[in-house]
Amino acid sequence: MSNTKRYWLMKSEPNAYSWDDLIAEKETIWDGVRNHRASNNMRAMKVGEEVFFYHSNIGKEIVGIARVSEAGLIDPTDPEGKWGTVKIKPVRLLTRPVTLKEIKADPNLADIELIRLSRLSVAELTPQEFDYIVALSERAAPD
Repeated sequence: MSNTKRYWLMKSEPNAYSWDDLIAEKETIWDGVRNHRASNNMRAMKVGEEVFFYHSNIGKEIVGIARVSEAGLIDPTDPEGKWGTVKIKPVRLLTRPVTLKEIKADPNLADIELIRLSRLSVAELTPQEFDYIVALSERAAPD
């Protein structure tokens, strides 16, 4: 098993739970996910790993970076106890949001799970993809 730090992206509809909600609460449990791959991704997360917070449906953009604060949890909304989850805490808002449109238009991000597995609510990113998106957020928005 590798000790390599992994990176993630978690989607939330901002009208249901937004970045501002996470800031206000200071920590949240990422419950209610009922997709096996997304749940397995959360089971693979380790404390300290970084997560992009993505606003889905409304906005369709990566808005901030959070960090896994507790790992290996069972989703408290699952009465059977078979779905995994984590807790996350906010780290920082991105300099500017990076939109799905911008990601789709960038050939350097052609293989990102956000595009390849567009319905997946918890996706893994390579360290290169994560760093590249952070760098994009620090540049002027494309026209």
